[in-house]
Amino acid sequence: MSAPGIVFQRLNGRQAAAHADELQALHAEVYADPPYGLAADPARFAERFRVQCRQPGFVLAEARHGGYLVGYAAGMPLRPSTSWWRELTTPLPADVTAEHPGRTFALTELLVRASWRRQGIGAALHDLILAGRPEERATAVVWPAAGAAQSAFRTWGWRKVARTREAGPGTSLSDVLVTTLSRAGRS
Repeated sequence: MSAPGIVFQRLNGRQAAAHADELQALHAEVYADPPYGLAADPARFAERFRVQCRQPGFVLAEARHGGYLVGYAAGMPLRPSTSWWRELTTPLPADVTAEHPGRTFALTELLVRASWRRQGIGAALHDLILAGRPEERATAVVWPAAGAAQSAFRTWGWRKVARTREAGPGTSLSDVLVTTLSRAGRS
């Protein structure tokens, strides 16, 4: 799809769970770098990932070079009872935040190792995970200071609809992005 020698594959929750340690290590590596500068919390990642992998419709797209994990994207459909829209800094109309089965796919992760960036791997992962999705739209959160990610998402057709803050003291703001998914992927 992009860089020579890269193999892309989609995994379901059970398949992805078998790679949890490797995914956690890449997550910790990417989020330790600027602009994030976050210390790894393996227990928090493990718990969140375990829950996500069990969600109906969870999917993970991975990129490997010679078996070495160079990037991944993960996500799942939002449920009607989702907390996704609860921590917005300003309210949005109910027609934006109301969920029903088949409305929104949440892209929860899109990570590429620093040495593998700018080779089209992120775009290929983005396209692979969203290809054929039956939902009407997709949503993601991106730190405002993550300039490369912000630029990429704009190039891919995403638009900012709000800002959100994780619950808890000292948490960072993130932009909530949305894009319409292709009708060709829906039945």
